[in-house]
Amino acid sequence: MKLVITGAHGFVGKNLQVHLQEAGYSDIRCIGRDSSQEELRAALADADFVFHLAGINRPQDVTEFHTGNVGLTEILLAELQSAGRAVPVAYTSSTQATLDNPYGVSKLGGEHALLAYGQKTGAPVYVFRLPNIFGKWCRPFYNSAVATFCHQIARGEPITIHNPDAPLRLVYIDDVCRCLIDLLGSDATLPGYVEASPVYDATVGALADQIQAFRNSREMLVTEPVGTGLVRALYATYVSHLPHDDFAYTVPSYGDSRGVFVEMLKTKDSGQFSFFTAHPGITRGGHYHHSKTEKFLVIRGEARFGFRHILTGERLELVTSGSKPQIVETIPGWIHDITNIGDDEMIVMLWANEIFDRQNPDTIAHKV
Repeated sequence: MKLVITGAHGFVGKNLQVHLQEAGYSDIRCIGRDSSQEELRAALADADFVFHLAGINRPQDVTEFHTGNVGLTEILLAELQSAGRAVPVAYTSSTQATLDNPYGVSKLGGEHALLAYGQKTGAPVYVFRLPNIFGKWCRPFYNSAVATFCHQIARGEPITIHNPDAPLRLVYIDDVCRCLIDLLGSDATLPGYVEASPVYDATVGALADQIQAFRNSREMLVTEPVGTGLVRALYATYVSHLPHDDFAYTVPSYGDSRGVFVEMLKTKDSGQFSFFTAHPGITRGGHYHHSKTEKFLVIRGEARFGFRHILTGERLELVTSGSKPQIVETIPGWIHDITNIGDDEMIVMLWANEIFDRQNPDTIAHKV
């Protein structure tokens, strides 16, 4: 398919280009702010689908709203009709199209022009009234409050919130791109007004607090629940705004004559991750737990795990090495230790099902 993207170098356009290429579309004609009408005409001449993303949302003069949102749309549609082809068009409008302000009125005008084109030519027209879009490559102080908060908080700068209870409706850029690309499939949704989903509801204050928690997590080593939903999308957006110098950060390392112990990451409800080293002949551990469980993975070296039941005295030994990845799990009520039986330094990754609590460590020293 021959695809045309207007506004191709904007926030949505840049992301859509990448997603389209990943989906196997290679003939993508990009129209940007500096493109001439001749370039637009040439791109549209044999287009199979148009993603009309171009628009004005922060002009220097209010009259630019009409020029950029209605006028440009009318030019695009005139070029399509002059070519005599009913080309499908997807248009990224705004939820503000329902509001009586210059921006909303101009987006509504663009919608009406497109829908009229669809009725006249029979071409499928898809109108997305998008709420606040956020994600990587979103410009701070321009595209959305999310980008602004991410940029400022990542740099330790103060943010300004006039009303923390103000509601926000948000949609993530990857979801917008997925919904746009789905229109190219054989089972595309019916033309007309369509939605990008999921849409997330939040408040300005809660949004700022969540982004601040991302920054704090580096000091506390306790991660936010970043695996699903809005928090996942916000975290991806936040780290995309990190300064280059903050791509890496240090974590505490505790060393003694046995080796080092380093905590990497803690979770609020699923324990923590760490690693430790041990010199040849060194034994670590020598304790038991009532409820805590752990998983050990020897990454380098050779280890002997010793176990003894605290009541029956039953003993067990296991030998593992970095050459054959194997998880060894500690069992409540069994004393356990680990000894480096190799000739080189041993490195072991460790997961515990809970964050270590010095006031209630559930770790009772005892020799195997």
